[in-house]
Amino acid sequence: MRLKFNPQLNLFTSVGRNQIAKELQLMSQVLDATPSMLDMVYRDIVRSISTRTGRKGMTADQVLRCAILKQYRQLTYEELAFHLEDSSSFRGFARLDPGQYPGKSILQENIKGLREETWEAINQAIVGYAQQEKIESGRKVRIDATAVETDIHHPTDATLLADGIRIITRWLIRGKELSPTPRYMYSDHRRVVKKRLMVILNTNKERVRQEAYRDLLLYADKVRAYALVAIPELSSHQSNEMAELFAGRVLAEKLARAVDILGRVMDQTERRVFKKEHVPASEKVVSFFETHTDIIVKKRRETEFGHKIFVTGGVSSMILDCLIVRGNPADTSQYQSLLMRQQEIYDRMPRQVSADGGFASKANLAFAKGHHVKDAVFAKKRGLSVIDMAKSAWVYKKLRNFRAGIEAGISTLKRAFGLDRCTWKGWEGFGRYVWSAVVSYNLLVLARTKLASA
Repeated sequence: MRLKFNPQLNLFTSVGRNQIAKELQLMSQVLDATPSMLDMVYRDIVRSISTRTGRKGMTADQVLRCAILKQYRQLTYEELAFHLEDSSSFRGFARLDPGQYPGKSILQENIKGLREETWEAINQAIVGYAQQEKIESGRKVRIDATAVETDIHHPTDATLLADGIRIITRWLIRGKELSPTPRYMYSDHRRVVKKRLMVILNTNKERVRQEAYRDLLLYADKVRAYALVAIPELSSHQSNEMAELFAGRVLAEKLARAVDILGRVMDQTERRVFKKEHVPASEKVVSFFETHTDIIVKKRRETEFGHKIFVTGGVSSMILDCLIVRGNPADTSQYQSLLMRQQEIYDRMPRQVSADGGFASKANLAFAKGHHVKDAVFAKKRGLSVIDMAKSAWVYKKLRNFRAGIEAGISTLKRAFGLDRCTWKGWEGFGRYVWSAVVSYNLLVLARTKLASA
């Protein structure tokens, strides 16, 4: 039977004297002071699992603490399982019972069961704790945007065509293994496709490159035709083994999805390489797996492939809020919603708001002033006067410099908490990954604040 937490703690748990052990101890105190967050964690981990029969499994408290450990130390599930067995500090923080050693698959199953909404609610509980402890009031906030990459290689038309051919061929081979006498036929073109790809990547001659592209499109069309014949056979595959029966249908669904994506890649290659058309970012394909990936284009910066997030920070360096959006919206379009989210968190608007220059507009300034924000400052004026934004030039300069501090928070999130690249799959996984990093970061900020004041 699942439990929210273990009411009887291990008497033999020791606390280390090093910096990491002290941080974990203080982070644990914050979690103990906000027990309400365990309700949502518990609901997530028992959604599809009976709580009345079977083994107890990990408690909600243990799942949350293990997830925080993973992000806090940037561990793989295998490394996390090792440290939970090897480190007394990690075991004490995770509240594991004697003889309880969760494996990597158990950890992954439980941690990835936590929804994005749950992580966001946990962060709000931590922000509420910081307000109660008078560490963060939310009266003075700073806003900025950044991009988080998804776990894909840099996409080009050639590599995407090669990916599609390789993936579909692999699944066709797997489908043939299900039946000793399959009716569909196929040829393995992966070797010649790899050669054409190398030509495209290394040649300086446009004529040679276009010839290689024509060959790639030819082989892609052949592989696509193989898959179209195989899909109905695999979807109707019959077997006495239930696992094989479902394997055929799953393969058919995967092939159908890959064929659709490959068709779009072939179309965009024709338009871009041969017709010299400009394909809008919204129509481009950048991955066969992380299809939710957006193309983030910024002036004078390299194009990034992932999603744009907007973060709101406070005086304490905590991340008070995070907004994950689809597409590549202008910063100005999100300013008002970010302020309204602050009102929902604190039941009032901030007194002072400092935002990056990309958020600057007359409409946003008017909105902030109309909602009782005393000083609404943007890092770049963009036609706005200092007196309209703040009560004096001195206040404007102070708030503009204050905004620059959020860059350090974003840098820490990316360097130390893995927010430079999301390694979890799918759009839902992306949201969970980002919020778990934010929660772990905020707990560490609170712990170090307490250590500094001790």
